[in-house]
Amino acid sequence: MTRASLDKQPHEVASMFDDVAERYDLTNDLLSLGQDRVWRKEVAKAVDARPAQKVLDLAAGTATSSLPFTRTGAYVVPCDFSLGMLQVGKRRHPWLPFTAGDGTRLPFRDDVFDAVTISFGLRNVQDTDAALHELYRVTKPGGRVVICEFSHPTWAPFRTLYTEYLMRALPPVARAVSSNPEAYVYLAESIRAWPDQPALAERLRKAGWSKVAWRNLTGGIVALHRGFKTV
Repeated sequence: MTRASLDKQPHEVASMFDDVAERYDLTNDLLSLGQDRVWRKEVAKAVDARPAQKVLDLAAGTATSSLPFTRTGAYVVPCDFSLGMLQVGKRRHPWLPFTAGDGTRLPFRDDVFDAVTISFGLRNVQDTDAALHELYRVTKPGGRVVICEFSHPTWAPFRTLYTEYLMRALPPVARAVSSNPEAYVYLAESIRAWPDQPALAERLRKAGWSKVAWRNLTGGIVALHRGFKTV
């Protein structure tokens, strides 16, 4: 079993996700107490995919996050660098155009997608800024980005309680339900090390995105950031 470290070597992260692919969606549902379903609905609303639009779902894993976009009539490309995740997803959803790709070097032309989105995957990319630039590159002028990522709870007492859950309660739960519980220790550490809402918004602006804004979900445990490509 593989446990990635916070320097995020791509082969370590990909191998770690390969290990947990089969039960990843179930484990996330249990660890989030079902909140992941609520978050996915909010992502779908923010992306606002329309019929015939092209949507890139980066770090899509098994494509659970991609399914809401397909229901709108949009053309969705689930992309991930974990071949294990893609294989499980392709078995479950054989009609989707699963694509292997690194978020820092996307295998798409410039100005292809009407919307690009990534849920709970940006913090696992080795170079966050390179990924934000790549998402910008493949988005059409006038297109949009939606990022759903764990963030920093806004109420200090709740933030303390949440941090205690991540580092103390999450690993034992993961041991009970996951094929690679050590992976979830890394995930907890990566959540704690991730920048807060204003810091991520600033990184989006530096990558070229405009009209950047964010909205907190579940008290700031998760934040939705959105931006537009205006040139």
